[in-house]
Amino acid sequence: MSQIKYYIFTFLLCFTSFLSAQTNADEDVDLLKMRIENYITQAGFDSDRGDYYNSKDNLEKALEIAEKIKDKKSRGVIQTKIAKIQYIVGEPENALVSLTKAAELQRETNDYANLAITYNIRGILHSSKGEYPIALDYFNSAKTKFEEEGLEAFISDVNLNEAKVHIKLEDYKTAKSLLEQSIVLAKKHNQPRVLSSALIYSGKVLQHLDNSDLALAMTQEGLEIAKANNVIENINDSYLTLSEIYQSINEYKLAYDFQKKHITISDSILNIQRENISPEQSSQFINEYKDAKTKQIEVKLEEADAENNLTRITTILSIALITILSLLTLSLYKNNNIRLKTNNMLHEKNDELIIAKEKAELASRTKANFLSTVTHELRTPLYAVTGLTNMLLDEDPKPDQITHLKSLKFSGEYLLTFINDILQINKIEANKVELDPELFNLKKKVENVVSALNNSALDNNVILHCEYEKDLPSNFIADQLKISQILINLIGNAIKFTKDGDIWVRVYKIDQKGDEYTLRFEIEDNGIGITKEKQDHMFESFSQGSIQINRKYGGTGLGLSIVKGLIEILKGKIYLKSELGKGSTFFFEIPLTYSAETIQKEQPKQFNNIDELDLNNIKILVVEDNKINQMITKKILNKMSLSCDIVDNGEEAVERVKQNRYDVVLMDIHMPGISGLEATKIIRTFDKELTIFALTAVTLEDKMHEFDEAGFDDIISKPFKQDDFEKKLYNALIDNKKSTASSI
Repeated sequence: MSQIKYYIFTFLLCFTSFLSAQTNADEDVDLLKMRIENYITQAGFDSDRGDYYNSKDNLEKALEIAEKIKDKKSRGVIQTKIAKIQYIVGEPENALVSLTKAAELQRETNDYANLAITYNIRGILHSSKGEYPIALDYFNSAKTKFEEEGLEAFISDVNLNEAKVHIKLEDYKTAKSLLEQSIVLAKKHNQPRVLSSALIYSGKVLQHLDNSDLALAMTQEGLEIAKANNVIENINDSYLTLSEIYQSINEYKLAYDFQKKHITISDSILNIQRENISPEQSSQFINEYKDAKTKQIEVKLEEADAENNLTRITTILSIALITILSLLTLSLYKNNNIRLKTNNMLHEKNDELIIAKEKAELASRTKANFLSTVTHELRTPLYAVTGLTNMLLDEDPKPDQITHLKSLKFSGEYLLTFINDILQINKIEANKVELDPELFNLKKKVENVVSALNNSALDNNVILHCEYEKDLPSNFIADQLKISQILINLIGNAIKFTKDGDIWVRVYKIDQKGDEYTLRFEIEDNGIGITKEKQDHMFESFSQGSIQINRKYGGTGLGLSIVKGLIEILKGKIYLKSELGKGSTFFFEIPLTYSAETIQKEQPKQFNNIDELDLNNIKILVVEDNKINQMITKKILNKMSLSCDIVDNGEEAVERVKQNRYDVVLMDIHMPGISGLEATKIIRTFDKELTIFALTAVTLEDKMHEFDEAGFDDIISKPFKQDDFEKKLYNALIDNKKSTASSI
């Protein structure tokens, strides 16, 4: 009967617990989030009082709720705070596990601000273990994240922690620089704790750099700030630092006095730690629990003596079972510890790989920005070189000067091609090349490329053959410009290395699934061929067959690298088959989508001669800050019987357009003050119809969307060819003339 009552009671208890759990599960999520915040706030108060175990208990309650409502962001924040407490109470391995969990959650939720805090604490942890290079890596990652998130105020603390590592490494100059940065930021953002600590550590550094007077002044200033804000740890550090400084200058009495103050405060802090960190209450509870269990066992043994043999056997078996379970539990506990350490090592290595990846990405971005800047600076003087050369060639030079001027023109054009190749490689490596699929006639595209290169082939006494598979459709959707660039590079390369021979260009199908075709392009020549040793490196940047080949045939060795990059962007593959002295064959395969849609033929704008226009009333504004480029542009316009006004900055350009009527504005992009983009945006607020050309040396593909958004009508790339310039100017003036006539 008693057993039945026991089962009924147990059932009711479980059912009540289930109802309670169900009710809790249905609680409002917002209310639970408020509870999380309350627990975190209370944990902060406990931590400030030094009551770390209560603080950790509140954080674990908050974590339990966050896991219940699947709030990953809060879980990441709480794990970081738990790690900080674990580090303080002397549990570095547990702190490392918590920090690893925090970092995973923060990366998953893109919570980079709190990830930076996690990196900072992890740097402190590794520093305490003497792992200084790892600590510095985490501090650098923390600063990078804080900078990216615009959280400058947090960097002062990271600089301080990083300086402490350099002090331990006896790199006092680096520590001094970091502490100076920390002091500036702490003053700016009103951070007395960080400021006082940075000043005190500056005193330590200056003592080692033999500047005792300044060391004393900095430490005293840090002490005053610490006293004013009751920062006990910093007061204690300042007393120790002052004692060391006075000892170094033989002021032994003052050194002794500050040493005594340091010891007094250290004892006080130690007492507080003993009260709050050592788990005395837990020990007392365990002892009481053991005593109670002992008494309970004694009672059981007395009762067992009075029971029959069957009960005694049952008790013995129960004890044996409990013993076996205990051993199993101990084994599982040890295995769990081993697994935890292994996982911890894996997480640590994973974090190191992530940091290395972030560093590599930063280096890649830095390289890309550097190349973009350098190439722009190279293009600007090239504008002057090619422009002046063309002008001199058009001004009836002496016969013996013509050869020199043509050589100068060739060199300028070669250098421009080289710069463009470097930019193309840079964009491919930085994943900045985007696909622009459109409907086009592939057969005509291949034939046009072959036709365009035919004259170059004839110069080498080479015959080009074009073979397009008979039943292969012509209309496809793909990025035709990139396909053209690939073909031009490969056919041009074959022409360069073939003399008195033949080149075959073939296109045929190798696979088809519905409208999706996989086509193979072959470019075969019977030229000089490539050795087996060189074939493996042909698609690397700046790679050519040999130094002798480079000298004989020229080139930068970038063409095939660009080809491979473009083919990979088109989701294709490229192969090479070659034999020295017999020729080479390049194969590439790319997917294309067939389309039965008819291609609409666009009527090209007719360009005859700009002299057909009445140029007397045409007004052009040139906005250019480079004096040489101003002169060249003005001479080109004057040669076209056009006059112009010239200004050298964006602000003046805006004012001129407001005050005068212009037909065309030639706007440079990079100028002092406001840029050409900003000036154009301002002009478009009050004049939507004015024709504005971007006269620029930047990479057009990278900036095209910016030019469109700013309101440019077209782009003229520096250094430009006069024929292209005249065509664009003619079309713009014709359009202006038509729009004026229609409005009348």
